Amino acid sequence: MRKVRVLFLALIMGLMFISVSLAKEIAPIVSTDWLEKNLSNPKLVVIDIRKAEDYKNGHIPGAVNVFYGVWAVDKKGLKNELPEDDDLVDIINGAGISNDSIVVIAGPADSVSDVVNMTRVVLTLKYAGFNNSAVLDGGINKWLKEQRATSTEIVKPKAGNFKPNWNKGVLVGKDYVAKQLGKAIIIDDRGSDAFYGVTKLDFVEKAGHIKGAKNLPTSWLYGKDNVYRSAEEMQAIAEGVVGKDKKKEIISYCDTGKVSTGWWFVLSEVLGYENVKVYEGSMQEWSKDPNLPVVRYSWE
Repeated sequence: MRKVRVLFLALIMGLMFISVSLAKEIAPIVSTDWLEKNLSNPKLVVIDIRKAEDYKNGHIPGAVNVFYGVWAVDKKGLKNELPEDDDLVDIINGAGISNDSIVVIAGPADSVSDVVNMTRVVLTLKYAGFNNSAVLDGGINKWLKEQRATSTEIVKPKAGNFKPNWNKGVLVGKDYVAKQLGKAIIIDDRGSDAFYGVTKLDFVEKAGHIKGAKNLPTSWLYGKDNVYRSAEEMQAIAEGVVGKDKKKEIISYCDTGKVSTGWWFVLSEVLGYENVKVYEGSMQEWSKDPNLPVVRYSWE
């Protein structure tokens, strides 16, 4: 009996260690104040996802430049797709990220499309099993507006030793979404004009939305200067569309799987919804299939 108790205690201690080791060390959204105070942290990696010329003109001291287009690529006729797994691991290590790093993604915030570039990178890291990442609230714009320190030194990081622990279920494909219609909550994170079918992008073949989807525009997440609203306000907005059940499956989509990461990020990383996925191909892929339901001029 004593031996059984010892084994049981060892198991409990092991589970506690795993729990602690997997604990997130950084809030999902960090302020410019927080970042400025933590720039000397040796575990911190700041990833500047702007174009190289913008980075060279002045960036957050110590930031590494890895352009957004490296993290989300055009593939098989679709935009904003994941790099191949081997390439992604090389990108992460090349940025100086190791498994024990804490990472802040910093990019421009001139528009909603800019802000979600940051959350799309967080999703890409999450897919690889790296959970200790955050976005800079207000992006580079806020940092510069507040006249915080900048540098023109080109940072060449020491390669990281990141080893992936794939979390591929965070992204789903067309067939999976089709099977979940009527079961999961499907949210369309585009503006209401696109959802209703009044407008569409040229590369999306059909106007309208996936049958049964609810409209939850990503633009609702941000206030002045594309700074995030309070968690309380974002929770209230979310509850009005997806409800309070944080275990219910939610699938988020947009035109290409980028804008939809805005609500994926807030729901899963900030508000604690436990089963949120992104349909990577989104309407660009869905609308090409004549057998899949697209609804126009209706809120259905």
